[in-house]
Amino acid sequence: MNHHELPNNSMIVIAPSGRDKINWRAALSTEKFDYVIVGAGSAGAVLAARLTEDPAVRVLLLEAGGGGDDWLIRMPLGFLKALFKPGYTWPYWTEPEPHMNGRKLILPRGRLLGGSSSINGMVFMRGHSADFDRWAQMGCTGWSYADVLPYFRRMENSWRGESALHGGSGPLSVTPNATKWLLHDELMAAARNAGFPLTDDIHDGDEEGVGRVELTIDRHGRRASTYAAYLKPAMTRPNLTVRTNAMTQRVLTEGRRATGVEYRHDGILKTATATREVILSGGSYNSPQLLMLSGIGPAAHLRDMGIEVVHDLPGVGQNLSEHPRTPVTFEAAPVTFVNQLRFDKATLSVLRWYFMGTGPFARQVNSANPVLRTDPRLAQPDIQLWCNPVTLDAHLWFPGIKKRPPHRLTADVILLHPESRGRVFLKSPRADDHVGIFLNLFSAPADFATARAGIRIARKIYATAPQSDITGAEIAPGIDVQSDEALDEHIRATTTTTQHPLGTCRMGSGPMAVVDPQLRVIGMEGLRVIDASVMPDETGGNINAPTIMIAERAADIIKGRVLPADDLPARKERSL
Repeated sequence: MNHHELPNNSMIVIAPSGRDKINWRAALSTEKFDYVIVGAGSAGAVLAARLTEDPAVRVLLLEAGGGGDDWLIRMPLGFLKALFKPGYTWPYWTEPEPHMNGRKLILPRGRLLGGSSSINGMVFMRGHSADFDRWAQMGCTGWSYADVLPYFRRMENSWRGESALHGGSGPLSVTPNATKWLLHDELMAAARNAGFPLTDDIHDGDEEGVGRVELTIDRHGRRASTYAAYLKPAMTRPNLTVRTNAMTQRVLTEGRRATGVEYRHDGILKTATATREVILSGGSYNSPQLLMLSGIGPAAHLRDMGIEVVHDLPGVGQNLSEHPRTPVTFEAAPVTFVNQLRFDKATLSVLRWYFMGTGPFARQVNSANPVLRTDPRLAQPDIQLWCNPVTLDAHLWFPGIKKRPPHRLTADVILLHPESRGRVFLKSPRADDHVGIFLNLFSAPADFATARAGIRIARKIYATAPQSDITGAEIAPGIDVQSDEALDEHIRATTTTTQHPLGTCRMGSGPMAVVDPQLRVIGMEGLRVIDASVMPDETGGNINAPTIMIAERAADIIKGRVLPADDLPARKERSL
């Protein structure tokens, strides 16, 4: 890693005091860069790599966490532990959720190089083509499907090879899940027998059906985070400075222009000047937090926190959206992935992964990826089922030493386009204090109806042969839970999230927009937000791939050389 420390001849000055009321050690004088990027996650790592392709451009990339090279991160199945490991994550929780029986929900976010792309489940889904056309209709000019497809292709190194839909030479490896140990064939046959379509490519044709999940895992069985795919190869460049364990405190401004950032590194308060732009890529919780700490956001809220208002921007922190996940769980015959977690088998699987990049620990535990409509009159799928031949809290075991986990199947119902919206807000004027996160899940009655329909679809598939030969008794919600009212209580008591937050710095136009279609903060100069927080609403699937696409396209916007939109063939109308 290059350029971790400031130049030896930097002057020592007295650190500023007041805003955070922290006793800082001496602060070093300001360094100058063309761009300062805050957050080395799914978007920030991409931006740093793309902007420094020009050797004349100097970039400082600040990451609050550490490196992304630990073996638990590189091994795909290690995500089951990495997702909740304190050293890798921001340990966020929601505020009490009123429609979830007042429960607080855990929200781990990546705090390391690669961000959440270094700890997530590695699922590669773009979302439905209509999602991006809807963005354009909402005022996000230049973000239609025809506009973004060239960037999906550019970033992708797909096992499918180069085509009109897929890229074959991009930095991000995309490979299919290995299904040998996952009861995949039985589930696919059951879905077909239950009347649901199968698909070889969820991004083609009707963009609906049941198929194998695709993953950001390379051909050597290693996780393809944005750190591994983009940033690490770029870190040899002399014009890229990467600082880990660097906690940004605020954006520095002169009037309505962002001039740099103030950050803490090794216990020292430092500043960095951006001669061109400051770019926030902290994600849907941290980016709005940093804007508000810097005086950019809802004026009344900032004044309540004792923060001087630089720019009254009411949409900052609003429009928070998540894909909620409601569990459906079954007992199962003794043929599940639990068998692969016996300590001796697991040890051999780790060695097989390490030396050959193959085996059950070199992939994911997803049996299949149903993306379906709960109502045939819908124009696009509204649910996804997260189907696994094991519960995600299953552990290593060995006879006579540690008890075997029960054999179970899960089919969590994920709402792809929830109507409910929440918000992010400050709980203090200190950067080290976590923000308040209020998801407001299931505040929209329509979301309950969609989740109920999804539960009934999951039950139908798992009760159909040949899957029914493996499926045992329904554990949750339980076969006796049939009425709408009873299912709603199950939803309130058990729903969690998929860790797909977005929307808190919404792109578009109107009084609640935060960034324009060039991702510039409205009413400010020299300041952009580039991460999932700019998405105006949910994409129909896991959001890591769209986040990377946003960063790819944003880098070209900054460079002034956006790829031309695709000339797409006319899509046939959905038959009802």
